[in-house]
Amino acid sequence: MTRRSCAIYATGIVCAHLLILGIALLVAQVFQTMIQERIKKEITLAENSRVLDGWINPPPPVYMQYFFFNVTNPDEFLAGKEKPKVTQIGPYTYREYRPRENVTFLENGTKIFATNPKSFVFLRDMSVGDPEVDRVTTVNIPFIAVMNELNSYSFFLRSFVSMWMGSMGIEVFMNRTVHEVLWGFKDPLLSKLHTMRPEVDEHFGLMYNKNGTHEGEFVFHTGEKNYMDYGKIDTWNGISQMNWWSSNQSNMINGTDGSVFHTFLSRKELLYIFAADLCRSIHLGYVADTEVKGIPAFRFAPPSDVLAPPDENPNNAGFCVPAGDCLGKGVLKVSVCRQGAPIVVSFPHFYQADDRYISAIDGMNPNEEEHETYLDINPTTGVPIRACKRAQLNVILKRVPGFPKTKFLNETIFPIMYVNETATIDDESAAQMRTLLLIVTVVSNFPVIIVGLGAILLVILIFLVCRNRQRKNEVKRIDFTEAFHSFAVKDESSHASLFVQMNLSGYLSEVAITRVCSYTRLFESRMYL
Repeated sequence: MTRRSCAIYATGIVCAHLLILGIALLVAQVFQTMIQERIKKEITLAENSRVLDGWINPPPPVYMQYFFFNVTNPDEFLAGKEKPKVTQIGPYTYREYRPRENVTFLENGTKIFATNPKSFVFLRDMSVGDPEVDRVTTVNIPFIAVMNELNSYSFFLRSFVSMWMGSMGIEVFMNRTVHEVLWGFKDPLLSKLHTMRPEVDEHFGLMYNKNGTHEGEFVFHTGEKNYMDYGKIDTWNGISQMNWWSSNQSNMINGTDGSVFHTFLSRKELLYIFAADLCRSIHLGYVADTEVKGIPAFRFAPPSDVLAPPDENPNNAGFCVPAGDCLGKGVLKVSVCRQGAPIVVSFPHFYQADDRYISAIDGMNPNEEEHETYLDINPTTGVPIRACKRAQLNVILKRVPGFPKTKFLNETIFPIMYVNETATIDDESAAQMRTLLLIVTVVSNFPVIIVGLGAILLVILIFLVCRNRQRKNEVKRIDFTEAFHSFAVKDESSHASLFVQMNLSGYLSEVAITRVCSYTRLFESRMYL
């Protein structure tokens, strides 16, 4: 056997083994299962897990951008002459720090306790102005809250309180600095009430007492028992179910806090998040595939049925408190968890809400790009690599008998401000994740690599076989040519010999004839004599 034949046989044997092994591994999904089990085991909140430190001290910077709606025609609106006109001012941007504290493992490491205090630092270079200087005209929420509280009392008492507030110069709208509206100021109305009822805080602000405080005490599942429970909330402030809403389903605490999700996400599933500031859980659905800093991601966003009325989404009937008292599409009244204040939440500019709420305010311009809430999550690790949470705070303005300043008001959901909370994975974490995903891809596709190598060897084998046959054909052709040439030489020699023989025969025949003729003439002469 020649060296060439040995190479062909060796290539064929290796090719066959690679193809058989690769296809078998591909069908059995050995490597895919192995890497998935490894990731499920590594990505947990266990005491020695690699993701715990990042969960306790999240590296990506979080920015809070506040936008306010400045009312430009408060007098005309209260007089019933015009609908309210607002202009958006902002952003006023703050860097948010949210390390987890008091981290304690429970129940043999299957659960983890933590609080999440938040602190805010103003960023002048990312803001439109100075919040301590810029002023905004907006609804006087303490006035509206007191008026709403008195709505169930007698007309005489409401009229008396209205005159009393008028004597102090308290109006439906107030003009304050952005910093005061956001972080708090000493309100004259609340100060008077504080003297009569000490439990009433005399300060008011949309974010008052929220700088450096947390939203409650959480107990999370670590994912040790079941990777699908990774990061899910077990209890909040010691309860596993709320009691504000009118149905058990609405009172459920579902999902995570939005910082982590289980690994190997599917496009078909719904993701649940418990939002303490909304006093409820919401769900997000798959929107599209995207990419952030070279990392593949699924975009999830709240579908329109999240804030839909019960006639469109019966599951939302429990959010009507009291039962049957429901608002329209795109808004949610959260008075039950805001000390009875007529607070309503929505998406910015009433995005995905009824047109009546949008058209009631001059200055609303909802659009998906600026006002949609979404999460871009890497499906393999379940880590949000870009997040954008947008929510708008509104109050209900309506006519209340006994308060003459409201006599021209129709019920209006009035916008106060909205927040845009954003976070994007930092470059260092992005590089680490890309490396991890590359390893996962290589290991998961190892059988495909083996099949690919087998296919390459198969091509080489076919080439070698064809080349070998070609060489053999060339050898046969050479042998035939030599044989033909030898035969031709012999043939020419035989022809020459034949020619010589033929000439010689002719010569001999001619001599013989000549002699015969001579003998004949001699015979004739003798006969004549």
